[in-house]
Amino acid sequence: MCPPVVVFAVFAACVYGLPLPALCSVDLNYRPIIGILAQENLDDDPYAQGSSYIAASYVKYLESAGARVVPIRIYGTEEDYTKIFYEINGLLLPGGDVDLQKSNFSRVAKIFYELAIKANDASDYFPIWGTCQGFQQLTVLTSNKNLLTLTNTKAVALPLTFVPGSQNSRLFRSFPKDLFLSLSEENITSNFHSWSLSVQNYTRNSKLKRFYKVLTTNTDGRKEFISTMEAYRYPFYAVQWHPEKSQFEWIDKPGMIHSVSAVRASFYTASFFVSEAMKNQHHFSSPAEEEKALIYNFTPVFTSLRSIFIQNYYFD
Repeated sequence: MCPPVVVFAVFAACVYGLPLPALCSVDLNYRPIIGILAQENLDDDPYAQGSSYIAASYVKYLESAGARVVPIRIYGTEEDYTKIFYEINGLLLPGGDVDLQKSNFSRVAKIFYELAIKANDASDYFPIWGTCQGFQQLTVLTSNKNLLTLTNTKAVALPLTFVPGSQNSRLFRSFPKDLFLSLSEENITSNFHSWSLSVQNYTRNSKLKRFYKVLTTNTDGRKEFISTMEAYRYPFYAVQWHPEKSQFEWIDKPGMIHSVSAVRASFYTASFFVSEAMKNQHHFSSPAEEEKALIYNFTPVFTSLRSIFIQNYYFD
């Protein structure tokens, strides 16, 4: 008999046009748990209740597609993170504003990145997703350099310019044709970043060029930058835009898009990454250990409708 999540997936296939799942495959983990990396608090956060945070929108984003979340706090040891790595089924590196080479966020991201490289090389499938700052962090980890350049993209919604063949990429090939068209023609991808990886800098760096396949680009009118990419050999995915904001953030600013197409794009990206995490078989040593680690042990703090993050989880 199929587990309930498969029944839901079949229902979603009918309602949303998602591809049908591999029915009752014993190779998939239908209880995926994904880690989200915390980061140092924003300097101007008056609601901070600890030294680090995770925006609740990233938690909801993964939960909306059928995953549970474990917060990865940033003041642990390498041994702590190695243990957590073999308990979770994927990692999300969120957006934010920290130093990509000197912060604790970058320190911990590097540990997980290197563990994921080794695991995947040993046929232990472990996916990583980077959004905005997470995208940028992945470029630094792969190139061992900060190759980002300033762009005028602080609060703007843009259509994606798809590179030929992107529709057949791992990330986009399950997207319905009408959604793919919406992404290419409508201003529905939210950009809230000052730094970008220019196409020029990507092309000039052999490490990045060998590691990542460019799927989409954008321009601020002066500079063309990469907005979506996936690794060739590894299940690593990165978007410079914010799919989670369309569903779960509500500040009244340019670039915040809540249209049907934008919400569908959010769901499909989340669903894709969760389906990647289902291919991983890591697990906690006991139900009690799993229960103790989950985000449910923490309470999100409502900040303000004027905040870039409506709710945050805070950690010491």
